[in-house]
Parts: sequence; structure tokens; C-alpha cells
Amino acid sequence: MSQWYYPKGSLRQGRWEAVVDESLPGWTYTGMRLANSADGPDFTIPADGKERVIYMLDGGSTEVTYSIDGASESVTIQGRQSVFHGAVDYLYLPIHTDISFTTDGRVMVVEAVASVSQPVHLRKAADVPLLLRGAGKSTRQIHDFGGVEHLDADRMVAVEVIAPSGNWSGVPPHKHDTYVPGVESNLEEVYYFELAPDRAYEPNGETDPIAYFRTYSGDDREMDELFEIRSGDIVLVPYGYHGPAEAMPGYDLYFMNVMAGPDPERAWNAVDDPKHTWIRNTWNSEEKDPRLPYTAS
Repeated sequence: MSQWYYPKGSLRQGRWEAVVDESLPGWTYTGMRLANSADGPDFTIPADGKERVIYMLDGGSTEVTYSIDGASESVTIQGRQSVFHGAVDYLYLPIHTDISFTTDGRVMVVEAVASVSQPVHLRKAADVPLLLRGAGKSTRQIHDFGGVEHLDADRMVAVEVIAPSGNWSGVPPHKHDTYVPGVESNLEEVYYFELAPDRAYEPNGETDPIAYFRTYSGDDREMDELFEIRSGDIVLVPYGYHGPAEAMPGYDLYFMNVMAGPDPERAWNAVDDPKHTWIRNTWNSEEKDPRLPYTAS
């Protein structure tokens, strides 16, 4: 098995369903934690040198209490039916923050090593930038809750992506593993995946949602992987070209990306594999996929 692929359940730590952090080989700057109320409703994270965004994958609500320099505040973030039912509330908390929360669903905590404390920020679901990228079978939906233009974080860049059944995301394949100011960033990246039957249908009997994800090297570093993805799997991208992420016909694909790295400024600059850049031009003659956006209704 690749050191960069972790099937569901393989990264459990105690009551946390999954944890990605610096304890994994070759990993430094980014991470995530997944909490599930089925393992108990209450979770805590001690203050440290990481900034975080907390949001619900699904469920009703989560009560978050956070403490900065001895001053405590509480806020309730609202959930959703599933990751395929629009955006939710996203709570940004800076470094050196003690965190505890009580939830009735599943909570994602995305993390990045940081050094500057930024203000706490709660972005409500209705205010989350919703973007449609690409066209035709390359159309995908972006919830840009943690992009450079939309969140005043120190190091973190994070988004949610939905590719409906039969669509391809991450096209053209691209990379961000070499710092070239204004051209390319050096960012490691976590992918957390979920899948479900196409929400336009009600399949009879048992299903097995599957997607595929490709990574390969752009220089002399070794990387040549094609992953078969199921819901709850995690892939780490330390370097190299990545994409496409392919949603098998009949199954919708969701993934969360969180990125960070050692560059002197926070930016998200990626470069295409030049053999595939031409694909962008095909979108000029295609319409956006009319199934998107997926919303709460």
C-alpha cells in the first residue's frame, strides 16, 4: 500500500475517527481531525501552534467553546443533511486556542501549522462563496470557505469540492510543489473523500460508491499512483501533479482539500501539466453542468 493512501479507519486515534498530523511519515504542515458523535458527543483540542477551521460534515449542530488568553467564548455552528447538501457554517480559530465541542453529527477540523494569530471568524453557510469551475463533464462545485481571498488565515488554504456522478475534477492535472514567486506555491495537501449514490436516483439494493484519483511526479521525485477511492479514504499529496479525481457514473464525489507549506507568503498558485493545459480551452464551447449547484434542498 502507498504511504500516501489511508483507507477509512486506518488513521483512527482514540475517539477521533481520523487524524492527519506531523506524526505521519513525510508530513509537516497540514492536517485534519474527524469527530463522530457515535464515538461520544464531546471532544477537546488543546492549544498549540496550529490554526483550524471547524465545520460539520453532517448532523444538526455543534456547540464550540474556545479560549484564547484565558477568555472563553461559545458559538453554535449549524450542520446539514450530508456533504452533498450545500455549504455549512465554518468557524476559523487561530493558533494557541483551547477548543472543546459537543456535537450530534460528524465534525471536520482542518489544521495548518502557523505562527501568526489571526482573528476568530465565523462564516455562516449563506455567506460562503459558491463557485462553479470548469464546464461540461469537468464542472465541479467549490465551497471556498478557506481560500486566500475569502479567509484571513495565516497559512491555511482549504476548500470543499463536489463532482457529480460521471464528472472529473482536478482537470487539468496540476502541481504546487516548488516555490516560484507569483507562479507556483510549495504546498502539501490533504484530500478527504466521501461518496454517495447520485442524489437524483434511488438505487435498489446494495451499492458500492467508487471514485479514482491520480498523482504522479513532475520532477525526479518518485510518485506514480492511481488510487481507488471509497468514502472516508484519505490521500496525502506531498508533491507532484495530482488529478483528475474521477466520479464514477452513478456516484457523486465530495472531497475536502487543506493546504499549507513553507513559503514566505500565503498563496495558492498551481501550474498545469503542460501536456494537458489545452483542455481548459474546450470549456469555452461547453455549458456548466446543469445539475450544479447542489444545495440544501
